[in-house]
Amino acid sequence: MTRINAGIPVPPPGDPTTTVHVDGVALGIESFGDEDAPLVLLAGGTTMLSWPDALCERLAAAGRRAVRYDLRDSGNSTTADPEAPGYTLRGLAADAAALVDALGGRPAHLAGIGVAGMVAQVAVLDHPDAFSALTLVGTRAVAPGPPDHDLPDHDRATMSRLFARPLPDWGDREAVAEFAAAGAEILGDDPVAARATAARVWDRTPGTAPPVQAANQLGMVFSRLDCRPRWRERLPGIGIPTLVVHGRRDRFFPVGNGEAIAREIPGARLLVLEEAATALPETAVGEVAEAMLRLG
Repeated sequence: MTRINAGIPVPPPGDPTTTVHVDGVALGIESFGDEDAPLVLLAGGTTMLSWPDALCERLAAAGRRAVRYDLRDSGNSTTADPEAPGYTLRGLAADAAALVDALGGRPAHLAGIGVAGMVAQVAVLDHPDAFSALTLVGTRAVAPGPPDHDLPDHDRATMSRLFARPLPDWGDREAVAEFAAAGAEILGDDPVAARATAARVWDRTPGTAPPVQAANQLGMVFSRLDCRPRWRERLPGIGIPTLVVHGRRDRFFPVGNGEAIAREIPGARLLVLEEAATALPETAVGEVAEAMLRLG
């Protein structure tokens, strides 16, 4: 039975997430489907809960093993110092390839959402033998910071509203969930879904230390990573089937970013979700799952 804490559902005891150790790093994972089925590895952006349960369940029902995982410094993965991470973007990309090996699913279909879409691009470029297909959702082909001149930047008015808000007390579950809901409304996402996800993230975050909670809720650790060298110029070298999914109403990474990726990866398919913004909405899960399954 689901418990209630401050008006927000709390999952039953017994988190189904497990931990896999790769190259000295612990990565929190959650699996859906048969372990012998073809592997679809879902890189969370930054926590695994960026991928809706319903999408994972759809993939599993279609005969895939969907494994979503937390990037370092989030969820059940290794937490070191979110304010001064001792690794790079390429280190996170190497984690993805090593995790595929540890799960015995090589080559795997790799999917990345948001900032994890950057990880996924670098992973297939640096470790091409590990992956058989690529899905990129709501991301771009350049590192955090000013984009290339031909790419649209974050919507300025939206960012001003988003970052003008006072930060919550990271130790207060209700305040954190409300902060996430308000941010989702600014971005054009579903505030009810964002509130519930933030509460789930809070529950599975190891401790209430402000830097750790902020790393899980905001993914700010990513802005502190060394993301060199550039990888956009290497995109034409991706030789596996690729799906690029982007919300038409995305104000954080406007749709022109997804369109550019789809142009530059040979044969990539672009799926624009007309009613979606930054997050992957439940209403789009079926369409996205089917498009992913067509890649193989």
